[in-house]
Amino acid sequence: MVNKLEQIIKNKDVVIPNLLFYNYRKLNMSAEEMILLSYLLSGEEVFNPKKISQELSIPLGELMDILTHLKELDLVKIELKKVNNVRAEVINTDGFYNKLLNLLMDEKPKKESSQIFDSFEQEFGRTLSPMEYEIINAWLDSNIDEETILLALKEAVYNGVNNLRYIDKILSEWVKKGIKTAADLDNSKRQFSVQKKEYPEEVDYDWLNDEE
Repeated sequence: MVNKLEQIIKNKDVVIPNLLFYNYRKLNMSAEEMILLSYLLSGEEVFNPKKISQELSIPLGELMDILTHLKELDLVKIELKKVNNVRAEVINTDGFYNKLLNLLMDEKPKKESSQIFDSFEQEFGRTLSPMEYEIINAWLDSNIDEETILLALKEAVYNGVNNLRYIDKILSEWVKKGIKTAADLDNSKRQFSVQKKEYPEEVDYDWLNDEE
């Protein structure tokens, strides 16, 4: 399993850009370091700092500072190796692959332990993208109950919408109103029912267009 995953993430043309983009913060990298590492992953093996500086429009001194931090993070190494029978400095990115692999393996139980991702995939009829996983995890990290997120999912499906942007708007409105749990949502709906009885001309509740 681990060897297979390692081979998949080493397929630079398909997987690396997304995995690096979605996880570079978790690897304690800056945006500039992500850009340089992306270049190193897809560029030539031989290390040519002047060429890299020119192609990325980064001053040579700044480039070397960025590279130093990547080395301190154990993401890259500069090694001496024979290339075409000539000794040259080459880029070794095995550290990045190892750290990314460990990160993905550590996160896997978290995703499998929750049924929320399965619920979304079942309702959407497809596999979630890495970005969609990140969005859902961001909701959970914001202390929004899984039950509340699933209620927003049901609200979206009821309205014939199956994308996270719509659900995110619903949740944002609920959070603005102090709704973070299913109990909060029930209380808000009860209050709305009372208001509706007092003002029968009111239409059904619209979370996305309601204005206080």
